[in-house]
Amino acid sequence: MESERDRRTDALGDLRVLPDEILCAILERLTPRDAARVACVSSVMYILCNEEPLWMSLCLKGASGLVQYRGSWKKTVLHKYVSPHMQLLSLFNVNVFGTGHFECSENLPDKYIEYHRGPLNFDGKSSNTTSLLSIFYFPGKIIHKTFLRLYRCHTTLDAFYADTGNVQRIKDISLEDFYNEYDAKKPVMLSGLADTWPAKHKWTTDQLLIDYGDVAFKISQRSFRKISMKFKDYVSYMKIQHDEDPLYIFDEKFGEAAPSLLKDYGVPHLFQEDFFDILDTDKRPSYRWFIIGPERSGASWHVDPALTSAWNTLLCGRKRWALYPPGKVPLGVTVHVNEEDGDVNVETPSSLQWWLDFYPLLADEDKPIECTQLPGETIYVPSGWWHCVLNLETTIAVTQNFVNSNNFEFVCLDMAPGYHHKGVCRAGLLALDEDSYENVRQSASCNEKDTTYSDLSRKEKRAKTQKDVDDLYYEGAINDVSRSYNLWKEGFSYDINFLSKFLDIDRDHYSSMWSSGNSIGQRELREWLSKLWIQKPKMRELIWKGACIALNANKWLECLSKICAFHNLPPPTDDERLPVGTGSNPVYLVGNSVVKIFVEGGLEASLYGLGTELEFHCLLHEANSPLSEHIPNVLACGIIYLENGSYTNLSWDGKGVPDIIVKNNLAGKKCNSDGFSFDVWGKKQLEYRNAGMPVNGSVAGHSSIWPYMITKRCEGNMFAELRDKLTWEDITNLASFLGEQLRHLHLLPYPPLNISSFSDIEHELGLAVANGCITTVNCKSNAAAEWGLFTRTLTKMRKDVSSRLTKGDPIPSKLIEKIDEYIPPDFAKLLNITENFGNGACKPCSWIHTDIMDDNIYMKPSLVCSTTSGNTEDTTMVDNGLLSNYEVKSWCPSHIIDFSDLSIGDPLFDLIPIYLDVFRGDSYLLKKFLESYRLPFASNISGYESTEGGPKFGRLSYVAMCYCILHDDNVLGAVFSIWEELRSAKSWEEVELTVWGELNNYKGFP
Repeated sequence: MESERDRRTDALGDLRVLPDEILCAILERLTPRDAARVACVSSVMYILCNEEPLWMSLCLKGASGLVQYRGSWKKTVLHKYVSPHMQLLSLFNVNVFGTGHFECSENLPDKYIEYHRGPLNFDGKSSNTTSLLSIFYFPGKIIHKTFLRLYRCHTTLDAFYADTGNVQRIKDISLEDFYNEYDAKKPVMLSGLADTWPAKHKWTTDQLLIDYGDVAFKISQRSFRKISMKFKDYVSYMKIQHDEDPLYIFDEKFGEAAPSLLKDYGVPHLFQEDFFDILDTDKRPSYRWFIIGPERSGASWHVDPALTSAWNTLLCGRKRWALYPPGKVPLGVTVHVNEEDGDVNVETPSSLQWWLDFYPLLADEDKPIECTQLPGETIYVPSGWWHCVLNLETTIAVTQNFVNSNNFEFVCLDMAPGYHHKGVCRAGLLALDEDSYENVRQSASCNEKDTTYSDLSRKEKRAKTQKDVDDLYYEGAINDVSRSYNLWKEGFSYDINFLSKFLDIDRDHYSSMWSSGNSIGQRELREWLSKLWIQKPKMRELIWKGACIALNANKWLECLSKICAFHNLPPPTDDERLPVGTGSNPVYLVGNSVVKIFVEGGLEASLYGLGTELEFHCLLHEANSPLSEHIPNVLACGIIYLENGSYTNLSWDGKGVPDIIVKNNLAGKKCNSDGFSFDVWGKKQLEYRNAGMPVNGSVAGHSSIWPYMITKRCEGNMFAELRDKLTWEDITNLASFLGEQLRHLHLLPYPPLNISSFSDIEHELGLAVANGCITTVNCKSNAAAEWGLFTRTLTKMRKDVSSRLTKGDPIPSKLIEKIDEYIPPDFAKLLNITENFGNGACKPCSWIHTDIMDDNIYMKPSLVCSTTSGNTEDTTMVDNGLLSNYEVKSWCPSHIIDFSDLSIGDPLFDLIPIYLDVFRGDSYLLKKFLESYRLPFASNISGYESTEGGPKFGRLSYVAMCYCILHDDNVLGAVFSIWEELRSAKSWEEVELTVWGELNNYKGFP
């Protein structure tokens, strides 16, 4: 036998300077075929390239949709991505002894199938490592790493059963006692809540296999990809897998996949109150999960999303739980908080790894609160509590998160803009830097005695980063442990008043970046609070507190009161204190008026928003357009600002420049002091400057000046509130109405761009620097200059669009990779502008609303008197509710509102929100809209097809899809939500034709 030696140096060459963790991270970025090739390089690479965790990562990284496990992750990958012939070649490797072998693969001849050893077994307490180590013929760190992984993959968990625990167990408890003793205070294990559930007897692996074997459920994995398995395939996987961190079913859509499962259980009486149930299903954040996992699977350390509370009922198997109070970060876990948007990312070892590698290092006084959950038991996890779950055997469970009166303010706090408070809620005062911490110590009045968790809190040890077990006791880690314990003792309290001190007063809900990790969007948050305000009047004091935290509602109410007093409007009533709707600016209904305060985008954008809308209204009435009958009249407008601690109002009709604006240097050099100073072309230049630029977390400066507008209140209700009540005839009538009104809008004359000043604009916009892809436009015509500004803005938005789409709702990565080849580099050529202006073939730009969504459309009821025979029609329209002796016959569209996002450009842009948000992707409604619209779009007026761009340049669907990709809002998120099947699309052309194919049939213009 060859003498023992460390082959790592010779086997890795120059790569030997990299630690094994870095090497493994590099290998995970290879393609499956390249990973198989690298395995042939040396004995060390053979070991690293044949580890199941690597192939599991490669499989999940490239997978989408249904996955079928093939006995090992390597065989699963090669079966999916490599042809049978290439499987045979790619599986040939050189092992550590220099001999060739083949691993088992489907359809291979028996002579090529490798002999498989029996399963390795570990009891969790001791192990015989001789046979394991004999497969490696050299010493070194890599043996230790690989051995630990194999140990975790094959260990059994019988020894992990904790027959005792320090979580209190209770059989019967009243709702009142639960609220007083446990709710939002400490965890508790409850028995008897599932005794009457059918699931108690029906939710076994065998029975579920019979009932739902062919149903696909979502499975968990450490990426955003949505992967699922048929239940019968998942059961097969559970029986044969030996993964370190096994996949487990964690499906929040199980009610849609298997509706009958919802009949097998009910929400326990202790958890019936849930403020999120007021939202429509499609707008409600994920809240219930069907959970099945084998031994060794589980949930690693985390705090539940949005600081909600949760209950978890176990029907089969055993789970071991570990919990820490809020702010006590477990050993081995690191919390990262994005200082721009407040998104929170947690780095944590797998559940099994933490129990094996970190838990044994804890002294008794440092250990978490823990217990073992048995079948039929329900554990309650309060808001903000850290918890980790390890399945000791195959388990089946159901869990739901909820918002009630005791955690409502914490949920609102988590959705507030900024980042300090998000980190502090999870990591305590450790989330603060040294300066911030000292400020807290000096200024915050902290209660040293934590009355909430005094009987549960433990002294804490925490590693600054996740390290190897051998490195845990370096001096830096010890110092960090000491600081952590001291910070906890010196005053962290999971109290809403204390945590609110860490809100960033310079950031506002309406003008700050929204965290991508928040459970609902800004529109949904505003809608949620508005619905709670209307439907839960007895809880308004609590709802108001939450709105002040999340929306800064108290500040906007003060502004509203000053505006009402200045214009002799009645003061807002208690019912009118909260903003209405889901728009991006605070909007209030006060008596018969609507008050809108312009906030979104900061002061400059707000001034252009109001200025453009006033300019539009002026032109609308000058042209005597029929559209004016369907737009609310402007009653008053002005500016309110805070100066020296008091509010001042001034009237402003959009013309000239108010002194307060001049004082803050916001008037442009060539600002029109007589006409509309902040007009639409100035707004277009602002759009260009901001296009493609990252959005700042907050708007710097000028945060105490706000333009506002008062309009006449519309009769009826928003379409968003009526959607589910309308007949199909009502909705088709709405589609025709929108087509007619958009026709009037797009025919309305607009102020032309001053051609004499276009050379200055060209200089400002830097036309020659957009990657060399902007065609020079002949600026001798207004139309050329106007379209030039529009197309150059699009080209600037195209820059770095791929990286922008990686944020927010997940877009299939294979499509993101193809964006650059799909979107044209020059939009002037796409719209056939440069060559055809001289011939007059291209239509001019148009006014475009850009934001006609379901909350910007009002509808009026047509009523029939219910006390008569029903033959007498009464056309009385009742605002915000119907008379008791009348019933609705139908709903008629009446008004389009909110023109603050007005712009000038391609009218095709207006179809995006209408089709996706109002019509929800219904192609028939789009067709009805187009039948009333009857105008050509810029890109189809001449049937132009570029030889450079190919036939796609002649498709309206192609132009519309490009606009969707470049859109400022999360349009693609809506696309892949409406057409879920497109998540597996192989090309943008497939997405384009599925979504916008109806446009290519449009011939309804002269």
